[in-house]
Amino acid sequence: MSQEAEFVAFVTERAHALLKTAYALTGDRHAAEDLVQTALAKAFARWRRIDEPEPYLRRMIYNDFVSGRRSPRSRAEITVAQPPDHASGRYLESDTALRLLLRDALQALPPRQRAVVILRYFEDLSVEETAAVLSCRRGTVASQASRALAKLRELLPQLDWSTDLVEGRR
Repeated sequence: MSQEAEFVAFVTERAHALLKTAYALTGDRHAAEDLVQTALAKAFARWRRIDEPEPYLRRMIYNDFVSGRRSPRSRAEITVAQPPDHASGRYLESDTALRLLLRDALQALPPRQRAVVILRYFEDLSVEETAAVLSCRRGTVASQASRALAKLRELLPQLDWSTDLVEGRR
């Protein structure tokens, strides 16, 4: 199979997974598409030298996001017919509402903390694997995760934080 055919097969099979991760980081579909497209363009030029393309591309996506090379897009407000009732906890009746709350809370975190949370709890990577992806020390991952979770608890006090959302991770 030619280099181009291998690349096209990989993109066809794995682009959606990469886009999901990029969206979790950015909270913006267009910014996520830009991150993935940039990573794929860079990877194509080096394709024959890449042994494990998916981890390589994920690292590129995280590093580009954390480094802040992307210009921040304006944050548009989303208008809804009736805002969720945060005081009563009724907003949790909808998975969509919960996802929106989590997305907004993640956007309030600094980029490195957001990347750590996504890698640890969305991608389910260990502390060591997360440190390798972000090219930092284990202690940095642990402290960033701790700070991020404290901020998320502060922003979303209505969630049950004793669930598997954060407990029992590697």
